[in-house]
Amino acid sequence: MRLFACLLLVFTTTLLQSQPLQLWYDSPANAWIESLPIGNGSFGAMITGNADVETLYLNHDTFWSGAPKDWNNPDAAQHIPELKRLIAGRKYAEADALARKIQGPFNQSYQPLGNLILEFGHQSPVAYRRDLDLETGIASVRYTAGGIEYKREMWASFPDKAIVIRLTAGMKGQLSFKARFESLVKYRVRAEDGLLKMRCKAPKHVEPSYRGQFTPEQAVQYDDWGGEGMEAETWVDIRLKGGTLTFDGGTAKVEGATEALLIIACGTSYNGRDRSAGLEGKDPIAVAAACLAGTKSLSYKSLKKRHLKDYQSLFGRVELELPAAPTQNLPTDQRIIRYAENEDPALAALLFQYGRYLLISSSRTGSQPANLQGIWSNDIRPPWSSNYTININTEMNYWPAEPCNLTETAEPLFSFIKDLSENGKVTAKVNYQLDGWVAHHNADLWGQSAPVGDYGDGDPVWANWPMGGAWLSTHLYEHFLYTQDRQFLAQYYPVLKGAARFLQGMLAENRDGYLEPFFGISPENKFKFEEKTMAVSPGVAMDLGLCRDLFNYCIRASESLGLDEAWREELKGILSKFQPYRINGRGILMEWGEDFEETDPHHRHLSHLYAVYPGNEVNPWDTPELFMAAKNSLLRRGDEATGWSMGWKTNLWARFLDGDHAMIILKNLFTPVGYGEATNYSHGGLYRSMLDAHPPFQIDGNFGVTAGMAEMLVQSHAGAVHLLPALPSRWGTGSVKGLRCRGGFIADMRWQNGRLTEARILSTNGGPLRIRADRPLQIRGAKPAQGPAPAALSPVDAGKPVYPDSDTRLEGPELPKYFEYDVETVKGERVKVKG
Repeated sequence: MRLFACLLLVFTTTLLQSQPLQLWYDSPANAWIESLPIGNGSFGAMITGNADVETLYLNHDTFWSGAPKDWNNPDAAQHIPELKRLIAGRKYAEADALARKIQGPFNQSYQPLGNLILEFGHQSPVAYRRDLDLETGIASVRYTAGGIEYKREMWASFPDKAIVIRLTAGMKGQLSFKARFESLVKYRVRAEDGLLKMRCKAPKHVEPSYRGQFTPEQAVQYDDWGGEGMEAETWVDIRLKGGTLTFDGGTAKVEGATEALLIIACGTSYNGRDRSAGLEGKDPIAVAAACLAGTKSLSYKSLKKRHLKDYQSLFGRVELELPAAPTQNLPTDQRIIRYAENEDPALAALLFQYGRYLLISSSRTGSQPANLQGIWSNDIRPPWSSNYTININTEMNYWPAEPCNLTETAEPLFSFIKDLSENGKVTAKVNYQLDGWVAHHNADLWGQSAPVGDYGDGDPVWANWPMGGAWLSTHLYEHFLYTQDRQFLAQYYPVLKGAARFLQGMLAENRDGYLEPFFGISPENKFKFEEKTMAVSPGVAMDLGLCRDLFNYCIRASESLGLDEAWREELKGILSKFQPYRINGRGILMEWGEDFEETDPHHRHLSHLYAVYPGNEVNPWDTPELFMAAKNSLLRRGDEATGWSMGWKTNLWARFLDGDHAMIILKNLFTPVGYGEATNYSHGGLYRSMLDAHPPFQIDGNFGVTAGMAEMLVQSHAGAVHLLPALPSRWGTGSVKGLRCRGGFIADMRWQNGRLTEARILSTNGGPLRIRADRPLQIRGAKPAQGPAPAALSPVDAGKPVYPDSDTRLEGPELPKYFEYDVETVKGERVKVKG
């Protein structure tokens, strides 16, 4: 019997390890969104893979329209007392109208850089394949034309700050092609010093795409060269093995080569958030020249080796193996179509790792944070300006960073938050006459912190939401929870404190005697009141969660750092009088301070469930009533949604310990989009490229679902490292390595038939650890803990809920028996667990 079990384990392991982590296709992309993305955090491309004419759509993370300006509204503060009075008097319609007077201008837009076009003249190729290898970060195209095999390799190198293309022909002297640039923005092309070069200029102003009342000239405004507006240089160095390179105007011609190596470098005039890139910018020529100079002595093998060493040091930290379906050998777009039939676990694992790949490719140390489309955009007026939408989307971009062992990729977000906080101090003072700092619904490269809306044209349901700074700041403390890096905490403590100070200033006593923010909005969802629909009201559930989290984080941080004892006690006093969460008579967590009816019961935003995820307040052990009320709320929202919303729902169902319901959401996310069907803007899915469809494309859905799959496998927010808390029955056998947990732990696990068979938990800091599972475990390699579980695993105290309109009380969920083990860990050593 034991021999049979061992043979079964060997067979299962072989099956799991046979799955290549590749997106692959037997035809080229027919549209930009079907192209495959590469990126080094700053410089990226979408690759069509066409045999005849290859197009690389290029982007750079600092290439935006506009310039820094004063976006604060000097008249805003005079309206705050009246706004407060109207809200307190339940004059919500009037408050909605007055809130528009607090708005400032719309923010600027992320811009396409240009396209590199390679013309091969290869008609009717056979044996065609294009792919993206997630284990190497390299995109490839191969085919046969005229009896000759041609290959292309393309990657974006972080160490060399360049995009590299290698072209080969299977027969000597048979590689010929033309290369040229084009762009949607103002541009000019030249051949100079043996290089093909393009100069681009971004508009000085771009109106958001959803504002249709402008002429093309008004919507996209340019200065001349040297005037306002970012400028960029993109250069291509073409190195040949055999053959000749000549230039004809703005076209490079290669004839009779066997191999070509193209190095693409880019520099922009971006010179910081507080300087005009057009008038005070860096010299982009110097930036591009320095990049190419650094690659001059590097061969193809050296460039590739340097890229692989860097990329795999990040990507290789996490492995997820799940069983494959019979469709595993089909092209990726065909597997997406068939997911509804077989719920292919291996395809889910590919999507998980694709999210990690995309984060590595769009956010690296020194880059800008990933925006609404990562770093990949092909429109001058992209959807929602391809900006930083900080009422969920930017935050969701970074949900996988910590649990999926990519903590370095969050550094651009942290730097951005710090810069935004400086601008936000001015906005807090000018717009609200408050201390601390604030940010609203949108931000851009320049760090706009004021509410958008063109001074009254924006709907307050999104434009006036004032909690962006608070939500972003929670990422700072979450990073500390995962890493226990006190130096980082000390560096960013003033930012945390500033966000909390603004929230303090927003508090007022309500008619029940509790403190709550006097002015709030549940992002993008409206309620009905007195036969009207509106957005502004006090005591919004999400605001309660953000305040409670941020105040508690500041208390814990100040204790850890030995700072601000008096303020700490002040915060504790506020929390003792803080408004509890409210549950209505139907057992549903209330989204607003009153039991309003929402205009859309199935709304894509799930803001009132923030305390469940990504917050750490609600769980079945400490807050059973809230747990059930929040779960009832999610059931009311339904299972269909936009792509990014399904990413959030996956995490929520994992937190509700229901992996099979999370799989329902995942199945919905695998809905094919862009396959010829009519666009449904309320139902998301995946494009052929496996990029998330809101629709249109938003990258946050990819990141959200990656975080959600990690959350199914391990959780660390509710007092313990919980192993396999929401394992779907469809994933009965599998393994995972490298998932990070709060407290500085890294978990590896293997399971079979839905049961944990073994786990190893690495302690990066040492100290106590609590392990939770739904079955008895054997613990080896650690002594019993002498003290309590680490504070990093402790949830924020959500308090007892109140039932404003009902005497009915919810009962907690019926849970299986859980087993907990407290052990003492040693830094750098692993705790061994047997199931």
